[in-house]
Amino acid sequence: MQGFIARRAPYEVRYKSVYRVHQRVCKTFRSGRVLLAGDAAHVNNPLGAFGLNSGIHDAISVAEKLGRVWRGEADDSLLDLYVRQRRMAAVEQVERMSIRNKRQLEERDPAVQRRRLQELMAIAQDPVRARDHLLETSMITGLRQSGQIR
Repeated sequence: MQGFIARRAPYEVRYKSVYRVHQRVCKTFRSGRVLLAGDAAHVNNPLGAFGLNSGIHDAISVAEKLGRVWRGEADDSLLDLYVRQRRMAAVEQVERMSIRNKRQLEERDPAVQRRRLQELMAIAQDPVRARDHLLETSMITGLRQSGQIR
């Protein structure tokens, strides 16, 4: 903390631990009237902020569907669509991208690191690839894919 905001008195550290990078996704995001979203439904490593973003996507999806059920516009089976859509996103997109980011961070071979940097530079120079990359890493592509699940 002193490196961020120096002060005369030392900072009191009440708790510290080593974070163990891990990932998991619940088998289902629904049990009767109980719905899971965000970290309650899926936990992934913090590289890339996919946990926060996917949690927001979960909340928007479940709120829209739950609102329709509450207003009597749909029966509660609509909540199973939430489960299918968002669990697929957690498994197929969030986990895949989190694992990729972790592997890239752990990579020690300078040649592999250099190739990855060159690849990112090539993506940045190509407007079509740059847009696709942005849509993928912002999780918009996955959101669109999960929206097609019925």
